[in-house]
This record gives sequence, structure tokens and C-alpha cells, in this order.
Amino acid sequence: MAIDADRTLLLDWYRRVRRDMPWRRTRDPYRIWISEIMLQQTRVDQAMPYYERFVARFPDAASLARADLDDVLRLWEGLGYYSRARNMHKAARQIVGQHGGRFPDTYDEVIGLQGIGPYTAAAIMSIAYDEPWPVVDGNVIRVISRLFGIGEDVRLTSTQKRIAGHAAELLDRTQPGDFNQAMMELGATVCTPASPSCPSCPFQLRCHAHRNGATGTYPYKSPAKKRPHHHIAVGVLTDREGRMLIARRPDDAMLGGLWEFPGGKQETGEELPETVRRELREELGVDVEVDRTPFRIVRHAYSHFTITMHAFHARMNDGSRPPSAQNGEPIRWVVSDDLVNYAFPKANRKITETLMGSGQ
Repeated sequence: MAIDADRTLLLDWYRRVRRDMPWRRTRDPYRIWISEIMLQQTRVDQAMPYYERFVARFPDAASLARADLDDVLRLWEGLGYYSRARNMHKAARQIVGQHGGRFPDTYDEVIGLQGIGPYTAAAIMSIAYDEPWPVVDGNVIRVISRLFGIGEDVRLTSTQKRIAGHAAELLDRTQPGDFNQAMMELGATVCTPASPSCPSCPFQLRCHAHRNGATGTYPYKSPAKKRPHHHIAVGVLTDREGRMLIARRPDDAMLGGLWEFPGGKQETGEELPETVRRELREELGVDVEVDRTPFRIVRHAYSHFTITMHAFHARMNDGSRPPSAQNGEPIRWVVSDDLVNYAFPKANRKITETLMGSGQ
């Protein structure tokens, strides 16, 4: 059958050209799980050093479960999408509490872990346990849409179901782990979004998009909404000993569990120093004096919006009561050298680097 030949061609190609990655040298489901979570929204070259450091520090679920969340977030800092790290910490505690520290080996148990969805569960089951679960990620969507000429919007659930059906039909059930990795490798290195290397593709002769000179047409994705932009003003509040105040974000908030300089979004018609005064009054219950100009401006992009963060020096007014987090989260007074010991979002981290570089 043609489909059997396709599987053979793909697996032969994969064995010849696959990239060497540390998580491809193991069948340990814990390490495969760590790699799959890290590779969500992160390039392989960026994820690899984080993976090496992470599994060296937390070699199994028990060690991760015992860790303090602050230590986990500090090790994750720079990878972004911090809910991944928080969910991994919770899942590790599930593994210890519900599975005796043994990583589960059934699909239903794996997908029951915090932060694991159908894609990650299928990847773990196929790669670690050789169970025939097809994996569908962005790379696989691109390969299949070109291979079969699927022109419908890949944002639609109906299109995603159609692609998943083709992935299940193609799956080599005797070598599902290698096959899934081969499909993802093909999309990542050959069937790329722009300028795919069609002469290197094992599916070249039967690919609808290649035969019709239409690789640029597939996959079709409807335009994303324009991302809003916000101006954020934060205050580096300093006491008489030169210590700076940092506050921990709630676990259930965006960037939860990370530390930051207090502040928030500029309101319409509001000057940025006034934003700092208002936010510190609302967040900490303090009245502050704020410099007129920021000492650092940072631009940063998140998945659904972008920001410009303006950092101001601030001091408490005489007679102001001591700061107290109104949301009940911890706050700390720290000297500049201690800032490196706390996990900060990327935009805040750039501010800490300025403060540490200036010796303040």
C-alpha cells in the first residue's frame, strides 16, 4: 500500500537526518514530559540548555515535587509562559501523591496531570511507551495540510479534526514514537513555513502543495486580531537603607508566582508618575513621591498584547504607613545584589539589570 511506503520513506529519512537532542536519548517519561512542556512556544536551541539545567536540578518527579515554587520559577526564568512551570510543579506533586512517584503509563492518567493536554499526552505515550497515539502540533498541521491539500482555515475545529484524522491514518503503529518525532522533525527542518526544502522531503512526489506549486498557500490561517499595546508604569520604591521593595504576583494571575516592581497600566489622561502613585496606593496602601522621568524604559511583547514599561524611582512620603500588600501576597525589601535570587518576568528583569549595574 502507498501509505506503508510513505511510512517507510519517512522513518528512513528520520533515522538518517534527525537532530541529536538529549531527550531523544531516553525513554524516561518524566524527561520526555519535561522536554515536551519546554518545547511548547520555545525553539529547540533555546530550550536545550534549560532542559539540561532543569533535569540536573530535578532529575525525577519526587525532587520536583519537593522543590519550592520560587526555585522552580527561578530556574525557568527566561523561557516565558510561566504557567508551564507552575503546572509542572503541581503535576509533579500529583505524581507523588496519586501515583507513588511513578510517572503514569496510561493515556487517561497522563492527561489527568495538571497542564497536560491531548498533544503532550500523545507525545509522552508514543515516545516513552510506544503506544499508538498520533501527535498533532504546528509542524504536523503544516505537513499534513500541504500533503493532502487541506485549504480550510486551520484555526477552525473542523479543520483540526480533519488533520487529526489524517495523522491517525498515517501513524506507524509499530513505531509510533519514532514516527511522531519524524513528522515533527519534517515540519521543523524541511516543510518549513517559508521556503520549504521540497527536494529533501520524503513525501515530495505525492505532496499536493508541491505538485501544484502552492506550498505558500498551505496551511491557511485566518488573520490574527491586532495585539493591543499598553503603557505600564512601575515604581522602584526605596527605603532609607537603600533597599528596594518587590512584590510577588498571585499564583492565579498572569506571570503568577514571579516577583515584580509594583505598578500597573496607565489610565486614559493620566501622567505616568501619577500611575505609579495610584498603583502603589492601591497595591501597597502607601503614599509616595515619584521622579518625573523614568530611569529605564522596556518594550516587551506577549502573545496577545505588547507593552512599554516605564520604571521610576519612588520614595515614601513622610507620615505614610508601612507598605502592605493589599492582595495578601508576600513583599520583600531587598538590596540590589539580592535581585538575582528572585524570579522576575523578562521586562522586570531588564530593570533589575539596570539597578544592579548602577550599584543601586
